[in-house]
Amino acid sequence: MKCAVIQFPGSNCDFDAVKAIEATIAQPVDLVWHTATDLSQYDFIVVPGGFSYGDYLRAGAIARFAAVMKEVERAAADGRFVLGICNGFQVLTEAGLLPGALRRNESLQFRCELTELVVANAATAFTRHYQEGERIVIPIAHGEGNYYADEQTLRRLQTNGQIVFRYAQGCNPNGSIDDIAGIVNERGNVLGMMPHPERAIHSRLGSEDGTKVFTSILQVWRETHAAIQS
Repeated sequence: MKCAVIQFPGSNCDFDAVKAIEATIAQPVDLVWHTATDLSQYDFIVVPGGFSYGDYLRAGAIARFAAVMKEVERAAADGRFVLGICNGFQVLTEAGLLPGALRRNESLQFRCELTELVVANAATAFTRHYQEGERIVIPIAHGEGNYYADEQTLRRLQTNGQIVFRYAQGCNPNGSIDDIAGIVNERGNVLGMMPHPERAIHSRLGSEDGTKVFTSILQVWRETHAAIQS
């Protein structure tokens, strides 16, 4: 499985994502600048956290128009795996690859802390190695993580099982509707999440609970690749 981590001006979790992929699944990974116009060689694409283009206008609003995003959209349409983390989640919603929007935290404060989550759907390509209802600890670092969707969109997310991670009861740090911390698209190959799994891959970081996001993707990719070859 070949992996790409997108770099925008202002990305600051790009190297974290690269090191996480290398440490958890030992797959080849490239840093790809935002001007790239071909991602066809990559099976798994990470849109990392940070402050792309300084979060001018609003988080993700300018990055959404970067040349590389056309290729990210093409990858998603092809069924390849796309993971948007924190600012990457914001970029994916701005690009229309995921529904809803990320607003300012209700506290209007930047929150940076370990946060307890509940795995709401363990049947996705990103959560295969978790258990349904499993409680995990993943760090957050955001000022605009307050997920919002209108009632119709929220019902669709709930009905389709597209809510993948929720903040544990009493642990919602930003006011997200329905305690949503991460969602997938209807096809299930694009995940956006505000918490940072790439920062939770070793006990020295305070948690190893993010590791399974990456190992799950590798397992599903191997299964799919084997089925295609056979």
